[in-house]
Amino acid sequence: MNINKAMVFGNLTRDPEMKSLPSGMQVCSFSLATNRVYNDRDGNRQEQADFHNIVVFGRQAENCAKYLHKGSSAYVEGRMQTRSWEKDGVKHYRTEVVADRVQFGPKNTGGGGAPANNSGSEMPKDEAPAAPVDYPEEEINPEDIPF
Repeated sequence: MNINKAMVFGNLTRDPEMKSLPSGMQVCSFSLATNRVYNDRDGNRQEQADFHNIVVFGRQAENCAKYLHKGSSAYVEGRMQTRSWEKDGVKHYRTEVVADRVQFGPKNTGGGGAPANNSGSEMPKDEAPAAPVDYPEEEINPEDIPF
C-alpha cells in the first residue's frame, strides 16, 4: 500500500494567484512558509524556514483567493505532486501540494500577530484554569460507568 499525504500549517508568503483552466475550472496557487527551531551540534539555537507551493482547485480556490492574503495562516491537507516541463531545452521541475482541504487560521487583529483574546483578561501561563463552581466534588466509582 502507498500513501501520498501532506499536511502543512504555515503563513502565506504572497497573495494568492487565481487563474482559470480552459475548462473553466478555477485554480488558486500560493506559497506557505513553515519554520522549525532546533539546536545544532554545538548547542546553538537555529531556525530554518521551508517554503511549500500550494495549488487549490474549484470552489476552495475561489474561497482561498477571496479570504487569504500575504501573512494569513492556513492549514492545508493534500497530496504531493511533482510536475516537469521543458523550456528552452532545459527541463524544469516543481513540487507542490495539491490541496484537498484548506482551513483558514485565526485572523490577526493588528498588533503582535496573536489572535485576540475575547475574554477580556489575560491568564498567567503557569496557572491552571479553575474548575467550574458547580463541578461535583465526589469521586467517580468506575463500577458506575455504563460501558
